[in-house]
Amino acid sequence: MTDPGHKPDPALPALVEVHVSVPDAESAERIATDLVARQLAACVHVLGPIASLYSWKGDVHRSQEWLLIVKSTAEAFPQVATAVRQQHRYDVPEIIAVPVTHALTEYAVWVRDRSDGIDDEELTEH
Repeated sequence: MTDPGHKPDPALPALVEVHVSVPDAESAERIATDLVARQLAACVHVLGPIASLYSWKGDVHRSQEWLLIVKSTAEAFPQVATAVRQQHRYDVPEIIAVPVTHALTEYAVWVRDRSDGIDDEELTEH
């Protein structure tokens, strides 16, 4: 039986959840699909619509957004951030990695296996 409180092995890539807010459902679907297809994420949860209140250029704004919760690794984060940035409409998009301190061993293995990235040439062959 696997211990669900198992701490990660420091020799393996650390797991992270990357939070990305996007302005609409279409952007959410496009970015989530791209990250999973490129194997930069094992899974992406799409939550929304949600209300966002934020300060921008000295004013308080309220808008409807969708939140992506990207299951990936710290090692893949730079590629995740680049892929999101290339597709995102915001000047300063939210792209933050939250460390995962504990995970079911089998789940952690699955995330690592599905977040090792494939290059664009491999992507076009599928």
